[in-house]
Amino acid sequence: MVNIALVDDDKNILASVSMLLEQEGYQVRTFSDGAAALTALTTTPPDLAILDIKMPRMDGLELLRRLRQTQDLPVIFLTSKDEEVDELMGLNAGADDYIRKPFSQRLLLERVRAVLRRAEGKSGPVPAGAVGDAAEKEALVRGHLALDPQRHECTWDGKPVRLTVTEFLILQALAQRPGFVKSRDSLMDAAYDDQVYVDDRTIDSHIKRLRKKFKAVADDFDAIETLYGVGYRYRE
Repeated sequence: MVNIALVDDDKNILASVSMLLEQEGYQVRTFSDGAAALTALTTTPPDLAILDIKMPRMDGLELLRRLRQTQDLPVIFLTSKDEEVDELMGLNAGADDYIRKPFSQRLLLERVRAVLRRAEGKSGPVPAGAVGDAAEKEALVRGHLALDPQRHECTWDGKPVRLTVTEFLILQALAQRPGFVKSRDSLMDAAYDDQVYVDDRTIDSHIKRLRKKFKAVADDFDAIETLYGVGYRYRE
């Protein structure tokens, strides 16, 4: 059974969302603030965490930062309506997706299923329909870059680079065909479920974070090129 952690200081959201997810067959653990969730999620990581950004004691951004020190679990952020700063901060912090409040139950389920599908092979069994293309499971080596989808491992010149599920899928899509330009739309298709809409800013934020992670292990990293108005490409 897939285990989901839900962290929000709104008791109504905790009750309604946990009931919805449990009806879909997920096992749900709920927490009313980040501080209370940190120890539990570090000790027993879930398959997916849904975190509210604005919470007392410890907000969702700080909780994710601390969780990322030891694990790469998929994360969906809940953000306040029209708070674009929250969304950008969440994506830059390494979240896989975000949902604006108030949200529909159908939208939440679509996002949860999409993130779990993308995390297949990293976090164990997921609901039916999560079988990926065989080619996307093969190990990939491009110059200094090595990607192993089965183990969700990425290295640059032998040094490990820890990526979220979404970052891994975007990089894999770029590296599969070095020199070929990938539009933002094609990267969206590679990293997100067909039923989930994300805008250009989301892809740009993931690319920015990818570059930052690789520059942390190689100052001269420049393998991901931007072609303004067109998209991105991987230069081997």
